Amino acid sequence: MQRRPADAELPQELVLAIHRILELNPEQHDDPLDVISNDFDPVDVLNQLFPDGVCICISRVYFKTYVVAEASLARLDAVQAKLAQDERDIQAEVGTLQEALKRDQDPGRMQLIQETISDLLGQMSRIREKASESEAVVRNITKDIQALDLAKKNLIRSMTTLKRLQMLVNALTQLEEQVKEKKYAEVAHSLAAVKQLSASFKSYTSVHRIMQVWKRIQQVQGEIRTQLDAEFDSLCVHVIIPKGSCFNSIYPSFLLDLSKPVKTSQIPDACAVVDVLGPDVRTQLIERYVALELKEYRRIFRASDEAGHLDNIARRFAWFRRLLTSYETEIGKVFPAEWRVGWWLFAKFVSITRDDLSSLLSKAGQSLTVKLLLEALQQTTEFETSIEKKWATPVYEILKAASPSAAQAQSMSSAFEPHLGIFVDAQDKALTDMLAPHRGSKARGSIDTTSKPPTTTSTPRASLSAPDEPEPAPIVLPSSTELFYFYAQSLDQCAKLSIGQAFFDLCSVQKKWLKIYAGSPQIQSRKSMDSRFDKTELQQACLLINTADYCQTTAAELEEKIKEKIGEKFKEKVTLQTERDLFMSVVSAAINVQLHELEIGCDGAFNTMSRVNWGAMNHVTGHSAFMDDITQATEQVTELIKPLVEQKKYLRNFFDKASSLLLMRFTNALVKNRPLKEIGAEQVRVVIESHGHPNEVMAQLLIDLGVFKSCLLKLPGEALSTASYTRSLTKVTTRLEALLKVIITPVDPPEGFILNYTLVIGDASFSNFQKILDLKGTPKTEQNSLLDLFLTITSTKTDLESTSFLTSLDMDPPTTLAVGSPATSRIALPLSSTSAAAESMFGALTSPPLSGPPTGSSNDGGSTKGNESGQKREVFSDIRRFVTFGLRRETPPS
Repeated sequence: MQRRPADAELPQELVLAIHRILELNPEQHDDPLDVISNDFDPVDVLNQLFPDGVCICISRVYFKTYVVAEASLARLDAVQAKLAQDERDIQAEVGTLQEALKRDQDPGRMQLIQETISDLLGQMSRIREKASESEAVVRNITKDIQALDLAKKNLIRSMTTLKRLQMLVNALTQLEEQVKEKKYAEVAHSLAAVKQLSASFKSYTSVHRIMQVWKRIQQVQGEIRTQLDAEFDSLCVHVIIPKGSCFNSIYPSFLLDLSKPVKTSQIPDACAVVDVLGPDVRTQLIERYVALELKEYRRIFRASDEAGHLDNIARRFAWFRRLLTSYETEIGKVFPAEWRVGWWLFAKFVSITRDDLSSLLSKAGQSLTVKLLLEALQQTTEFETSIEKKWATPVYEILKAASPSAAQAQSMSSAFEPHLGIFVDAQDKALTDMLAPHRGSKARGSIDTTSKPPTTTSTPRASLSAPDEPEPAPIVLPSSTELFYFYAQSLDQCAKLSIGQAFFDLCSVQKKWLKIYAGSPQIQSRKSMDSRFDKTELQQACLLINTADYCQTTAAELEEKIKEKIGEKFKEKVTLQTERDLFMSVVSAAINVQLHELEIGCDGAFNTMSRVNWGAMNHVTGHSAFMDDITQATEQVTELIKPLVEQKKYLRNFFDKASSLLLMRFTNALVKNRPLKEIGAEQVRVVIESHGHPNEVMAQLLIDLGVFKSCLLKLPGEALSTASYTRSLTKVTTRLEALLKVIITPVDPPEGFILNYTLVIGDASFSNFQKILDLKGTPKTEQNSLLDLFLTITSTKTDLESTSFLTSLDMDPPTTLAVGSPATSRIALPLSSTSAAAESMFGALTSPPLSGPPTGSSNDGGSTKGNESGQKREVFSDIRRFVTFGLRRETPPS
């Protein structure tokens, strides 16, 4: 059977179109021959028609061969009959469709359909014409009715307008009479009616008669305003001006008889009239009254008089309190409560006082003291707070509601804002005095003074404890807690004064002194050549770790406190991350101090190890004696610092670095002691029962390495030991064991030695293999042949790596201490790299080697010259002085 070409497939759009025309649904047909699809497979159809047979398809390039078993031929006649019947049915259906198509395409029938459509369109046109004619007839019939409706509408509107005009004229006449008689209660109602009626005539002001009425209304309103001004002025004069005063000198336009009592009962009705006149009139009247009330205040508290000075600011507030009390008990009752005249009095008082304070503060200049500034500001804020409590409304809301413009809605305390730099400078000076004894070259430079017992000339600090009872050692430096306590007090005090620019400036000052606190001057380092560690140095390093951790933690809390109190526009600018990072660098430096002391304690033992003649050994007597010294020194140092460091994460960091440091020293001692002869290694084997080789012996160095590993595993203790620490330590010691195993392997036969190297080390590095030969002490003449053979063998082993742990092995290790850069740890403690660290009490805690240049420094002549001139930074120079900073404040001067 010939295969159907791929391009003979029907497009999917054509298949869907055939289904739609023939109304075929593939999901409803069980016979695959009734479905048109590109997925049609004749093999599947044959298998369905002959299910009892076995169809074997042999695929070739362009055809297929189908083999049908004889068992399936029994149904051949039935299948042929069914297919023939299907063919006849399809032919009949095709014939029926062809007849229907011919009938539908008959020209006579198509012409009949077109004529019918033309008739329908004509009928629709005639109906549209008849509808237009009917509309015109109806419009002609109702034309007179529409004219009558419009006339009626205009007549009603004219009658209504004339009636309103009559009502307006009557109300205006009545209003004029009431104004003359000062019947303000009736004036309020009549004036409201007049304003309401006149609003409908605003569009008719071009009519002469209505314009006359409009002018008359404006004239009456002017008379009412003049009369109301006189009423309120007379009220104010009787209340404010004492008998015997000449009011005409103040307001010569009013000639009032002060002997006649004012009818206060008319004032509430007059206020109602003012409300009808509008908010502008009410505002003008209130401002007029407030100005008259505060005229005496302006006279008494002039800036040139003593009462107006800054130190007499309390008298201003006392005067206003008396005025407010007098207003509330006397004249304030006649004003409506919604007028809030008391708020207007306060707002005007604030405006006048704020201007006076700004002028006084500007004139004071350098003579303005912090005490005077803070006292005046405190009294001002207390007064504003009392007003807030009195009216249960913030001062800003009061000023905003009672001020003509938003620019005047400023509190009196805002006048102090530009001058609060004096307060910030005072805080800066206070911090300067606090830290002054611990900065500069003349500061006390020895920690011994803090650890010595008091002499007969010293004055001990008063204590509630027994005189013979020693004081407990501080966990952190007392100065750190004092510093942050001072910070909290300063922030609370400043928050009461301002939360704007001054508060932000104070934060900047505190940030500066946080850096200075971690950057105090240095003293000379400990220059002892003793091989034992210094217990005091370790204790002070622990104290520094606790203090620095306390400082960085408290700095984070301080940052949150500042953000809670400071103004919104400054919140994004507040951050103490730089200062916190600086304190973390202090922790890292203090840990390096601990590592330095640990290395000093173990340095002698490692030097002994590097001088051992392994080739001269004839028998094994156990681990080496120097391992006892290393173990003892390590345990003593760790047992000393464990109870002194509060945060266990720093202890884990120390243990990580200590293990890396000691293993590096062990490896360096091993490398410096080369060559490690095979005979020396073979003579000192031990049993490795755990590996299933009870009769084999390992090198003496492996014994020492096992003791060393056991010591380091027990170093953190159960509480501080972690899986990562154990895993990292085991990884390093396993590599050292692999290195020693390769070294003790005999070179003969060479192939076996090289294959052992590739199995144990697992790399194809030429330089690494040469390191092994150097450690074994293989002569140069033999190395060449071994290296050539190594290249030949490893060239066929493509699975080997190009590097291994031997790549980082230094064959020329330094002879000095290596504490400057211990291995990395899982806790990141960044070191400060700023120039200010050179003058920091923490900045020089990393000790240099006992001899030679510091780790990471250069050996050029410039460095040496700087050291000779006394410019070299001494290490350990600030531990004593930093502790002195804290302990000094605890001991009064003698």
